Amino acid sequence: MSLAPVAALAKTAPKPVLDASAVAAPDRYSADAAQQIFAAGGNAIDAAVAMAFTLAVTRPDAGNIGGGGFMTVLMDGKPYFLDYRERAPQQATRDMYLDDKGNLLPGLSAVGHRAVGVPGTVEGMWEAQQRFGKLKWKQVLAPAIRYATDGFPVEPWLQQRRDAAAKNFAGKTNFDAYFSNLKAGVTYRQPELAQTLSRIAGDGGREFYEGRTADLIVQQMYGHGLVTKQDLTQYKAVWRQPLTADWNGYQVVTAPPPSSGGVGLIQMLKMKADLKQAFDGLELNSVPYIHLIAQIEDRVFADRQQYLSDPDSSTVPVGKLLDDAYLAQRADEIKPDEVPGAAPVKPGLADAAGSAEKAQTTHFSVVDKWGNAVSNTYTLNGDFGSGVVVDGGGFLLNDAMDDFVTKPAGGAAAGSGSAGVAASGTGGGDDVNTIAPGRRPLSSMTPTLLLKDGKVALAIGTPGGSRIMTTLFQVMTDLYDFGMSPTDALAAMRFHHQLLPQKTIYFEPYRPIAGELAEQLRAKGYTLDEQSFTGDVQLIRVEGTTPEPAADPRGVGVGRVIR
Repeated sequence: MSLAPVAALAKTAPKPVLDASAVAAPDRYSADAAQQIFAAGGNAIDAAVAMAFTLAVTRPDAGNIGGGGFMTVLMDGKPYFLDYRERAPQQATRDMYLDDKGNLLPGLSAVGHRAVGVPGTVEGMWEAQQRFGKLKWKQVLAPAIRYATDGFPVEPWLQQRRDAAAKNFAGKTNFDAYFSNLKAGVTYRQPELAQTLSRIAGDGGREFYEGRTADLIVQQMYGHGLVTKQDLTQYKAVWRQPLTADWNGYQVVTAPPPSSGGVGLIQMLKMKADLKQAFDGLELNSVPYIHLIAQIEDRVFADRQQYLSDPDSSTVPVGKLLDDAYLAQRADEIKPDEVPGAAPVKPGLADAAGSAEKAQTTHFSVVDKWGNAVSNTYTLNGDFGSGVVVDGGGFLLNDAMDDFVTKPAGGAAAGSGSAGVAASGTGGGDDVNTIAPGRRPLSSMTPTLLLKDGKVALAIGTPGGSRIMTTLFQVMTDLYDFGMSPTDALAAMRFHHQLLPQKTIYFEPYRPIAGELAEQLRAKGYTLDEQSFTGDVQLIRVEGTTPEPAADPRGVGVGRVIR
């Protein structure tokens, strides 16, 4: 008798390759959701999608279905990258935030209906889960629906963020009508959001773009904003080739444009490696160490400002920016005895401006027992986005339009978007991150994986605006150059420097630069400035067959091993 039929019947699911699954989540509710999904037999994608929808309920300041983001994936040993970034509406124009004299209209790109870009989150989650998920779509939305229906207890930090945002939105949006009861100790229920999530669960992700939810968005926009039904029906998430690079015996897999973060992260890692001789013997976060890192960052931010944008609307020279010879040449410009700010740092392939990008984003990392991994960063941009809630839908809309250059080059000011005042000298004189219909704004979100021999070794990411890439760089080098544990690497001091303002080192309240270190940096020529936000890194390191999740002590996140 032939054994072929028996062999066919004996075919089973792949065997686990890790001791357990693991998540690093920005709150306990999303970690609980992932645990439920793993218990039901779901994989890393199923868990990630459940976490994303749960955070849209329990973290309305940053988690969302009205925003967008990026997802870096390792599935069955192959890396993938999903771009579900928001897009400019078709009615958007380059000068839409300027008055008739060419002056910027304050706040218009950050608060209210005209700040809203076409949301991508639901399409991104739908696309990822349909391609790679094991469970039914309804199953992965069930935890979020339950939190929206039954409610969750509000913690003091969330009320504090709500109170600060409410002052910004007062009289300009319908924010208070939905979130005035977001108070510490209250069990906060969101019945309209529960109905929206139930429609999406029942009819699929495209319901958000083509069904009743889309109609509610259009009604909310009518007469105030630019997003139309056509914008929604035309929205699609895009699978892009992730950026990859060899570093320290690992393969870095990270975000391509329209993220600037992946390019910047790889540049920083490789330039530091090229400068190994200069760094040898330097104490971590000593004055000479910080000085060398600041010079690397000057060059990374000069390139970022000049060359990076939506690859669907501009030619982005990624290959040249990541070329080993080019980065070695840039590293060779860096001198330990250089006086800060003595000479302007210019883009390497051709003057560029600084940036002030919103930091209110959220990140989570997932690894399953089969060795699949997800690193996901998504955002409403500002805290609680534009402050506009979709009436009848119960969810906030983004203010992603503020991530474009809102006053193009030739003017005196810029919005607080990712590029600020535009750089000159590229694209035939056009600015690479100006507003154009359908364009995705430049972002710093950098969901990243490290692979060792094709297997996941690290899943990492963080919120933080333009500080994302510098934060990830510091945590990764603390882990692999200095041999720290995940917990110690996350607790270590962080600082930030970028091209402008010149000679400025930003420090954090968690581990401030003070005392003798501060005096020595000032003597070196640096200005020190405190920043209120330095990330909320969620990482999972895998050594051998053991996943080790860790959550940033600056936040309220949870690292959890799930067996």
